[in-house]
Amino acid sequence: MNVPPPIASGAASPATGRAPSPLSDGRQSPAALAIARGTARYLHALGYCVVSELPLPSGRRADLVALGGDGEIIIVEIKSSVADFRADQKWMDYRHHCDRLFFATHAGVPCNIFPAEAGLIVADAFGAAIICEAPEQRIPAATRKSVMLRFAHAAALRLQAIADPQGPCNGQF
Repeated sequence: MNVPPPIASGAASPATGRAPSPLSDGRQSPAALAIARGTARYLHALGYCVVSELPLPSGRRADLVALGGDGEIIIVEIKSSVADFRADQKWMDYRHHCDRLFFATHAGVPCNIFPAEAGLIVADAFGAAIICEAPEQRIPAATRKSVMLRFAHAAALRLQAIADPQGPCNGQF
């Protein structure tokens, strides 16, 4: 993932007035970022830890991956519009890397476009709700280990990049 270089000395961005996020790579729309934020907040409230933009063993990158205390792995694919959903059919590949698969969207996207093989979350920037539960399909132990190691590795690298923006880990996640 290419991460823009940090603003010198952690100064605030002139556009936002806030320090830049080392996790934003500029590919996500404002609507997708809001859905991701609200969904992550909701999943945290349910007891999950969440990592965004996680590379999977297949080479795909999941929008959100949530890890439960019992080892359950949830992948959330964010869709901010009907066109976004129709243009991207790689979501079926994510099913092989999680116990449950959800789509997350906002209230302006019709819920009936999403497949029954996945759950549905409706979110805004401040929270979310599960509209339809995702069917559970437990993944093999070897796949679980692989995804969990990627999750831990990404989380550790991102934490180190925040702690040391000029250090060797910046941009490696």
